[in-house]
Parts: sequence; C-alpha cells; structure tokens
Amino acid sequence: MTEAAPAQLTPALLTTADGRPLKEALAHAQSRARRRAFLLVVPLLLFVLLTFLIPIGYMLKRSVEHDGFSKSSPALAAWFSANPDFDHRNPPEEAYAALVKDLAQMQAEKNTGMAGTRINYTVPGSISLFKAGARAAAGLTPPYKEAMLALDPKWGSPALWWGMEAASSRFTTEFYKVAADRKLTDNGWERGGDKDRVYLYLFFKTFLVSAIITGICLVLAFPVAHLLAVLPMSKSSLLMILVLLPFWTSLLVRTTSWIALLQDQGVVNNMLVWMGVIGDDQRLQMMYNMTGTIVAMSHVLLPFMILPLYSVMRVIPPSYARAARSLGATSWTTFRRIYLPQTLPGIAAGSLLVFILAVGYYITPALVGGADGQLISNLISFHMNKSNWSLAAALAGMLLAAILLLYWVYDQLIGIDRLKLG
Repeated sequence: MTEAAPAQLTPALLTTADGRPLKEALAHAQSRARRRAFLLVVPLLLFVLLTFLIPIGYMLKRSVEHDGFSKSSPALAAWFSANPDFDHRNPPEEAYAALVKDLAQMQAEKNTGMAGTRINYTVPGSISLFKAGARAAAGLTPPYKEAMLALDPKWGSPALWWGMEAASSRFTTEFYKVAADRKLTDNGWERGGDKDRVYLYLFFKTFLVSAIITGICLVLAFPVAHLLAVLPMSKSSLLMILVLLPFWTSLLVRTTSWIALLQDQGVVNNMLVWMGVIGDDQRLQMMYNMTGTIVAMSHVLLPFMILPLYSVMRVIPPSYARAARSLGATSWTTFRRIYLPQTLPGIAAGSLLVFILAVGYYITPALVGGADGQLISNLISFHMNKSNWSLAAALAGMLLAAILLLYWVYDQLIGIDRLKLG
C-alpha cells in the first residue's frame, strides 16, 4: 500500500471584527486617510494656484504676447507671412498697398493709437507717424509707395519695417530683446549704445546691492543669533522679542522712520553737528540715494537672517567647543574649525532668503532711494503702471529666471535638503 500524501495546511485568513479581510480593511483605511489629507490641503493648493501660479503664468504669457498691431493690420500681416525674405531697405509696392489698406481700416475703427503705440515700443516716434498716415490713407492713390514716402520719408525706414514685421505676429520675443538692452536699427536688432544700456545695468546694480545688504545682515546677525543661542532662557526670550518686534510694525512706518533719522535735517545729522563732528554746512547726504536704500533695507531684512542662524546655532552642543579648547585649540581655531562649519546651513539659508527678498524689494527703494537708489523692481513697477505691460513682464521674467538660477546654484553647492529656515 502506498502512503497518502500529507494534507497542505492553508493559513487562516485574518479578518476584522466585522468579518472583512484585514488586508482589504487596511487598504480602505489608508485610502480614506489619503483622501482626508488631500481635502485638508485643497484650500492651500487653491490659494497657491490663484495667487501665485496663475499670476506668474499670465506674466510670462504677457512677456511674449502683444496684439496691439497684429489684430489691426491683417493685410500687412498676411503680406509679411507670404514674403518673409523681403528687402527691408526697399519694400515693394505690394507692401505699401497692404500698409495703406490697414491704415485706412485703423482710421475707420479708431485703433490707430493702439497700433502706433505697439510699434513705438521698439521704434520711437511711431505713434505720430501712424496717426498722420491713417488720416491720409483714405485719400491716397497708387502708386502707394511714392505716396507714402511723399507723405513722410520715415515710412521707408528699414527699422520701421523690421518693427512692423515683428509686431505683425501676436507672439514675439521683442520685449526680451529690449530688456536685454538691444535696439532696433536699420540693420535689425543690435546692441544699444552706452546711453541705451539701462536694464542690464539696473539688473547688475540690483544684484550688487542685494549682495551688499546680504553681507551686512550676515555680519550684524551672526553675533545676535549666537547670543540668542547661548544666553539663559529668560534673557534670550527678551532678546527674541526685540528681534521679532519689527514684524509687528508696519513696513511703511519702519521705512519712514529712517527718513526722519537720515535726512539732511534728521536726527543723525543733527547729532553729528551738535557733537562737532561735521559743520552745519557739511551735513551728510544719507537719504534719497543708495546709502539710504542699503541702510533701510538692511534693517528691514535683518530678522530674516537672524532666525535661520539661530535655528542652527541653538542645536550645536557647547561640549564641542569645550572639547576643542581642552585639546589646545585657540578661540579662533575653535570658531573656524568647529563652530563655523556647523552654522553653514543657517548662513546659506539666511543669505539665500535675504538676497532673494532684497532683489525683489520695491517699497523701501521707492521711498528712500530717490533717483540713485532705485532697483530693477522700481523700473518694473513703472512700466507696469505707466508704460508697457509686456516689457514689465519680460523684465520680471528675467528676474524670475535669475532667482531660479540662484536657487539651482544653491542646491548644487550646498543642497536644498540642508536648507534650515527655522
């Protein structure tokens, strides 16, 4: 007789109290927890989407979009599309015929100013040229090229035809070229002269001033953060209140306070005159210039440097420094080789935060900077409010790209995972 094979034992199925399989119940509970967590963050996601991502996306779209000329000149846009390689120095009769047709339509629809303004962004003086051309267009007869040149020789300017060709498309990179100090000439886009290099100079000036402010804040914040970390709790709490006090005061009030302190007849100058350091006719110019901008912005941004430094310093064990001293290290060696390396994440985080805030600051330079203390943010505001939205968007887009590049460099050198802001 052959022996029967032993029966296979099947593990008992684990179930919950209501009889459901345990694995299914756990999966359902995890899914419900994820849905609950998502619903909790939905308001924040909507807030970020509506107040951050959508405005940035709209800004970037405006930097490459402007239909002020393209929708008013369909005939010229069609001709440009069909003749991309025409001679800008000698456009043919057909080009002028399309131009006259569009000018007559602009006059009838009363949108000549909008079309002329669009061309005026790259070819100064175009608004009056378009208005005069539109008024005369209905009465012109062929040959249109001779008639337009007789009306005004500027209609034969190669730069004007370069500008109209670029503006005939709704989407363009012209505004980024202008923001990069390029100028439209009879030969196309060329680098502007010294007097035309405004925007790149302001970008350089903004980043230089932001770096100076970051350095000042670091020098001032380091000893304060160290005191906060080593003082007894009762004293450090009082010092922390003094550090946080500016956050409870309006930025406008803090900025105007510096105007009262630093102006010609302000507190600082009056004290220096009273002490005999300077004469009454030698008062220092510390307001409405770059000095006022740097001083006021350093004061405003100082807490943003102190807090990241403090968050790192308060967890550094004091025993490390004592051990180094006991092994014969000097105070300077202990600071340089033991203490400072452990504070680098806080230094990097505070510097990054202060620098990014300084680059985009607007109110303080506008109030205390005067003509000399203005930064790129003030020029962006000017173009947005009074001049050219698309140029303002292009400048803002370049500033955003520079900030993202700085963020990437920080991640490569230090690592974003070591970012400690508090």
